[in-house]
Amino acid sequence: MPGSSFPSLTLPSPLMTSEPGSFARSTIVERKPQIIRQVIEDNDYAADIVRALQVFREEIASRPIQPLHEAAPDVAFWNGEWKTYQGKTWLQVPWYFAETFFYRRLLEAVRYFQPGSWQGRNPFQKQKQRQMEADVQRLAAEWDQFSALEPEALFEALLHSCLWGNRADLSNLSVKVGALGGLATRDERHLILIDHTVQAHALLARGTQRVDFINDNVGIDLLFDLALADFLLRQGWTRLVKLHLKDHPFFVSDAMLEDVRATISLLQTASSDSMQALGARLIEHIAAGRLALTDDPFWTRCLMFRQMPPHLREDLGRSDLVILKGDVNYRRLLDDCHWLHTTRMEDVTRYFPASFLTLRTLKGESMVGLEPGQAEALSAADPTWLINGKRGVIQLVVR
Repeated sequence: MPGSSFPSLTLPSPLMTSEPGSFARSTIVERKPQIIRQVIEDNDYAADIVRALQVFREEIASRPIQPLHEAAPDVAFWNGEWKTYQGKTWLQVPWYFAETFFYRRLLEAVRYFQPGSWQGRNPFQKQKQRQMEADVQRLAAEWDQFSALEPEALFEALLHSCLWGNRADLSNLSVKVGALGGLATRDERHLILIDHTVQAHALLARGTQRVDFINDNVGIDLLFDLALADFLLRQGWTRLVKLHLKDHPFFVSDAMLEDVRATISLLQTASSDSMQALGARLIEHIAAGRLALTDDPFWTRCLMFRQMPPHLREDLGRSDLVILKGDVNYRRLLDDCHWLHTTRMEDVTRYFPASFLTLRTLKGESMVGLEPGQAEALSAADPTWLINGKRGVIQLVVR
């Protein structure tokens, strides 16, 4: 793998968009053109931008992948990666590169980085705003129940809600399972294929200095991230929570700094008193330096976590626990490769600089840490178990 800091490990083959019948292939053939159509529908773009988006959609369908042409600080990086696949179509390359380069090319088409009236305008903002507002309203009715729980029960409810809330993903509308949250999560305990809730509780409850979240989506996913962060700080289980967010639009619904601020504003005006109180506490945590909001270009690039830059590796190495949210972060943790399902997570991720906890609903064809025969039994019972979002993992690796 180009740029790998740990070349001694022999990686299996990557997930490719060329694999017939794969979820990777269908996301390029079906979902990416849908995303472009939705972007055109949701925005009042000038005719030349609309045409650029339409040409891009046609390229995805049948033409070789084109490089970036604009002037922007990250173009040299992306075109360097593109050269590896020059002459290939979108259905002949590693899945993660195709997905990430798609979003970067889309931002070029809508002039997100260029001076002018379109600079900094998020093409997915309308979708994200709808989701944030709907999820705050949806959860308001049951949020008061959370505040009445004892700490141990509240931790479990929040942790499991952080897991299942990750089902909500605007970049993958083929996952149709509703995102359950809160007290209903106990009903789905049997769907957690690897469940280290007890071990995670023990690690955190004994006290830490710092916990990091590598966040994923806005909406219900981010709401429960913020609620869990608030819980850890209020309980004194940690002194600092650091959120790692995207520095520009990515995978439609991925959380940016501005989305955290918008979510907190929605909490402060919610119909639930306990939601309003949560919003107020989050503002206090940020003002006091207990809750830090950060972003970094690495999170929106095509590199795997094994290729993490030194400054980020050193920063995460100071954390007592890194909580990795979502399917994409899980895929990056595993180099987005075809590992045997019985491979030990600890063996694959020796490079990672800190203890970590993955909260992931399964929406991609990569999985490790299962018992012998478990994957075969799951396939027999549900052929789409790896991609349909019904199952999840709460998987802890302690350094």
